[in-house]
Amino acid sequence: MTTRGVLYVHAATPALCPHVEWAAAGALGVRVSLDWTPQPAQPGAFRAELSWQGEAGTGARIASALRGWLHLRFEVTEEPSGGNEGARYAYTPALGIFHAVTGVHGDIMIPEDRIKAAIVQAASGEIDLEEELCRLVGKPWDDELESFRYAGDGAPVRWLHQVV
Repeated sequence: MTTRGVLYVHAATPALCPHVEWAAAGALGVRVSLDWTPQPAQPGAFRAELSWQGEAGTGARIASALRGWLHLRFEVTEEPSGGNEGARYAYTPALGIFHAVTGVHGDIMIPEDRIKAAIVQAASGEIDLEEELCRLVGKPWDDELESFRYAGDGAPVRWLHQVV
């Protein structure tokens, strides 16, 4: 099943930019050349966006190829497609990778077992329920990436179609 999504590279050092392209190309199976623009939220860094089309699970392959790199901040979205939920991935060096399943309207869908576990842990004093729910919807990643998102307003977006 074909789906589409977007890779948002919020910040990458100049030396890392070609490696991001190679990693994305490996995940997509086609050559990738991004239009890099300066990232005002992090002087000396660059940002880029890539809209892609491919089989379900492509977003996970892109996020896996890029996760764990220092000096890189990114997000990957994958739209729901027939029989598949959508996905959102976010990465920052300080927080690591975040993954959430998304519904047809882009809402983050938290499995009930994760909510039940959070309630039990909060009741036993292991965690703060509000803090855990914020983590489950990705708030720490949103908070860290927000300034990078606004700095990218008006940046060019490039479409890339994967041959399936």
